[in-house]
Amino acid sequence: MSQPCPCGSAQDYSLCCGRYLDSDLPAPTAEALMRSRYTAFVLGREAYLLATWHPDFRPAELNLASEAQTKWLGLDVRRHEDLDPTRAIVEFVARYKIGGRAHRLHETSRFVRIGEHWHYTDGDLHQR
Repeated sequence: MSQPCPCGSAQDYSLCCGRYLDSDLPAPTAEALMRSRYTAFVLGREAYLLATWHPDFRPAELNLASEAQTKWLGLDVRRHEDLDPTRAIVEFVARYKIGGRAHRLHETSRFVRIGEHWHYTDGDLHQR
């Protein structure tokens, strides 16, 4: 059964982020990893989020289930830039609701590649 990917790519989940979330296949670009991480937040896939976080920046745990109920509404990738073969940035806006109240997360995220795998390190939040 086909279903649209939560990352907003207009592709089927299995052909988009599902390729990375449901297998050991590494995301080929920082943007693909960022989209798959957004999808992992939507689906509550903590193990994937932790596995794709750079070890030097990764929290010990996330506890998504214990946080306030978040309803993810959409993702807008604004910019993807490869800084060199092992470093990239992705600017995005993620929209979500908590308790019926709308929020936006606007971030420029940093990624590093170790071998074939991209990893999220950290990011800078943009204020409105």
